[in-house]
Amino acid sequence: MTPAGPGSPAGRAGEARAAAFLAARGYELRDRNWHCRYGEWDLILAAPGNRLWAFVEVRYRRHPLGGNTAATVTPAKQRRLTLAAQLYLAAATKAHREPPPCRFDVIALTGPTPEGAHLEWIRNAFGAVN
Repeated sequence: MTPAGPGSPAGRAGEARAAAFLAARGYELRDRNWHCRYGEWDLILAAPGNRLWAFVEVRYRRHPLGGNTAATVTPAKQRRLTLAAQLYLAAATKAHREPPPCRFDVIALTGPTPEGAHLEWIRNAFGAVN
């Protein structure tokens, strides 16, 4: 079974569920589906108090396919996402002194539909990779 892509209805539903989940916890959406030549961040949010930005990769699988849904964020994907985050921060903080602290999270959804899937929020899922 193939994963739901970012442009698929299931992929969009998974991102919407993740965004609503984080908004209910006080996170404020800054950007959605922000992309550059290195890759795309599904969600970029400011944590409550706006002291930290969370870059969130959303992964949805109907079945874990012999492994953990979050494990599909491979080291190569992590490198591309790190570069994309660096570009985002450079552009978003151009007028500011320094970029805010940030972290890279993964929200893994596993189940028959994004709306009814088990949601796992992994804060600091990976560090910046060069």
